[in-house]
Amino acid sequence: MQIEMRYGRGHLTASLPNDAEVTVIRKTAMPLVNNVANSVATALRQPVQSPSLEYLASQAKTACIAICDITRPVPNSIFLRPIIESLLHAGIPVSAITILVATGLHRPNLGAELAELVGDPWVLEHIRIVNHDAHNDADHVEIGKTPDRGTVVRLDRRFVEADLRIATGLVEPHFMAGYSGGRKVIAPGIAHAETITTFHNSRFMADPFAANCNLHKNPLHEEQLAIVKMLGGALALNTVIDEHRQLSFVNFGEIIASHLEAVAFVRKYCEISVPRRYPTVLTSAAGYPLDTTYYQTVKGMVGGIDILEPGGDLIIVSACSEGFGSTEFRTAQETLVQQGPDQFLQQIFRQSHAKVDEWQTQMQLKAMAAGRIHLFAEGLRESDRLATGVNVIANVSQAVQDIVASKRDRAIAIIPEGPYVVPYHQPHR
Repeated sequence: MQIEMRYGRGHLTASLPNDAEVTVIRKTAMPLVNNVANSVATALRQPVQSPSLEYLASQAKTACIAICDITRPVPNSIFLRPIIESLLHAGIPVSAITILVATGLHRPNLGAELAELVGDPWVLEHIRIVNHDAHNDADHVEIGKTPDRGTVVRLDRRFVEADLRIATGLVEPHFMAGYSGGRKVIAPGIAHAETITTFHNSRFMADPFAANCNLHKNPLHEEQLAIVKMLGGALALNTVIDEHRQLSFVNFGEIIASHLEAVAFVRKYCEISVPRRYPTVLTSAAGYPLDTTYYQTVKGMVGGIDILEPGGDLIIVSACSEGFGSTEFRTAQETLVQQGPDQFLQQIFRQSHAKVDEWQTQMQLKAMAAGRIHLFAEGLRESDRLATGVNVIANVSQAVQDIVASKRDRAIAIIPEGPYVVPYHQPHR
């Protein structure tokens, strides 16, 4: 039997042992939007708990639209121009509209990459587009501290000071914040490094409620809600796509209410109850653009651990076409390899602020605690492999063959779409 896994801009085919007991875990079939343009227009005219976009724009002089960076496959080309045309029709001049790329602490998106991200040449030509820079103090406004945890909140002034604030994005499982999109586009998307490194510190990451598909008592989600309230609110355009990156859902409206509506829709398809745990799990980092770096690959590792038998083997495929990730992430990984998990955790728990990107290393430890991790990543250099802290393999099919053959239980679970599908162990009752 052969199985196709999302990998880079295409797929990787893995051969499975003939005698393996194979379970393939995918999203349940999702409805598709038949007329995308009409659906976007309807969403803008009939928002969730908000007046229409055109009415709101008629009361405004400036607008800022936050979009996710290149690490998310957001279908920006279907909604950016309709949003902008609504703003223009309502009287906001083109010079008063800004698109802000919500990079968080990621690198800027420029040139051909920015064109791919925006997806509409007209928007690229006519609208001012800027990348958020979390380290540029002058670009940010401090709006206070969150009431429960005291996080200092500093946000990009271009968004804060706009009359009309719109966050756009993709709603999908997120291994820390429960679900992506909505409020997450604001924080960490357009937040200052001080804010990000506070609510991404080790205590937030270690909280058992900071997990995939969970919003209840999730400390990151709660801080994000508090930040939106401190900001004075915002609007959001939310999308959901299926396994083939086709539009399944779109809405618009007040940021919290519209995001929760999108979450309620997507979780019916991406949260998959599984009646057992497996000694072997084969998964992916979801393909391009999520699997461009090893940093993003960690999401796929964490996504499958609930159905992995304790001490089992999890194999993940990730192209890592851009290599390892940030210098800061590599430093955190090298520290983990040198010190070991226990000492690494002791060190980061003494810090009030996380070092940039070390939270990803902390999340990787959750996967490493669950079992043995095996990585296939053709984009990693030889010098990168030791710093992963996991077993790097040269051939996926051979690794699967060897691992399954070594076990009495020859069952294997396959998650072709990686972290966009979150299986969880649900024993029979």
